[in-house]
Amino acid sequence: MKDSHAVTLDNVSKTFDSGLQALAGVSLHAVPGEFLTLLGPSGCGKSSVLRLVAGLDTPSAGRVLSPATLAPTEASTAYVFQDPTLMPWANVFDNVALPLRLAGATREEMDTRIPPVLATVGLSDFASSHPAQLSGGMRMRASLARALVTQPRILLMDEPFAALDEITRARLNQDLLAWWTARTLTVIFVTHSVYEAVFLSQRVLVMSARPGRIVEAIEIPAPYPRTAAFRTALEFQQACARLTSALDRAQGTLAT
Repeated sequence: MKDSHAVTLDNVSKTFDSGLQALAGVSLHAVPGEFLTLLGPSGCGKSSVLRLVAGLDTPSAGRVLSPATLAPTEASTAYVFQDPTLMPWANVFDNVALPLRLAGATREEMDTRIPPVLATVGLSDFASSHPAQLSGGMRMRASLARALVTQPRILLMDEPFAALDEITRARLNQDLLAWWTARTLTVIFVTHSVYEAVFLSQRVLVMSARPGRIVEAIEIPAPYPRTAAFRTALEFQQACARLTSALDRAQGTLAT
């Protein structure tokens, strides 16, 4: 993998044993430190791309080059799912500690690394709380803390805010950008929300319906930090219109 690329997919296709073809000829490059979003309708293969990058699945054709596929034993890639997938019997501290425990960290190492991450996601006062005592947004913050505590180079996020109310989702969008800018992270984010894609991303890859193909790449040149005011700016509205048109074209391409 070239040093200029954190992740590379080269003409990747994925067909499952059932015969379902999820992806067809997908090529993408994410550079180190980039915030890249995959945008497309449900079922277009966005999650399949993340699973391939994470090394959780293998392509039927083509090449996937990422830290997880080149050095699977290194904790260089973290994955955040739509469901926080927290252990209900464990408190927040122990949920966040899980990947460190699996990596053989000592209690002293966990006591050193976890509190700063809980502070980052605003959960310092909830380390002893259990998931049932937390709101949906707080559970997602705990899931993000569990990912960030591993100090990953690549952060994969699969529609993590889709089930949240709009106020909580908007707040977590802003917090995510703050965490991203404070670290040397490459983020690959999956969503079917045009508005979320524009607010978060440097670049958006638009995918067609299954079998998923990348049909357009659209730059979002607005500078960071992006505040709530950006959502009402003309630049935001124009970018949303471009992405909406690209999605319409993607469906048209599929139909022809």
